[in-house]
Amino acid sequence: MNTRNIVAIIPASGVGSRMKADRPKQYLRLLNKTILEHTLDIFLSHPEISKVIVAVSPEDPYYQEIDLLKSEKIKVVFGGETRAKSVYNALKCLSTNDWALVHDAARPCLKRSDLDNLLQINDEQGAILATPAIDTIKRANGLQISHTEDRETLWHALTPQFFPAKPLTEALEAAFLANATITDEASAMEFAGFHPTLVAGRSDNLKITRPEDLALAEFYLTHQTENNS
Repeated sequence: MNTRNIVAIIPASGVGSRMKADRPKQYLRLLNKTILEHTLDIFLSHPEISKVIVAVSPEDPYYQEIDLLKSEKIKVVFGGETRAKSVYNALKCLSTNDWALVHDAARPCLKRSDLDNLLQINDEQGAILATPAIDTIKRANGLQISHTEDRETLWHALTPQFFPAKPLTEALEAAFLANATITDEASAMEFAGFHPTLVAGRSDNLKITRPEDLALAEFYLTHQTENNS
């Protein structure tokens, strides 16, 4: 029996400029719900997750329109100017013994099986979902190829990313003080000397970033719904 208190953190304060939409991408609609609502449903329905904290922008005019955010299981906080700052603001709501499960707001296609596999990890180093690189990866110098990387050792980082709250908070604080570049929670933990575990996940756990991703996400969500019906 898992006795850890697990809190999901959803940073949702970005504007998603690459979507070229009239609102942040998490508020675009797929299958009659916003992307954010699809994402939240994954965590609200999971029995091991006690609470969901959503970090929104202080200038966000849309989040109050989402009835799901009024759930007793959800707490809304204001995020910062970066993803890392938004996650840090959410972490302030956690107890030192909690575990933080951080997931992108624009990844609505996460499968329960991948989430369950990640939650099996009980190592203090933490863990992330990831997929092995399958394409040939080029290192560039400007727009010219410098060399080809060995893809056998390369993985694409996904979310959720799963860490004890206290060391993750301390790792982010240390990175902020050093002005280190933090692109995800794992990079903060790596900066602090940790070596998180890679948990192989599904490639359909895509992050909606560009307009063409919407059709693909709709396909995946429709397929999931059909399989569950």
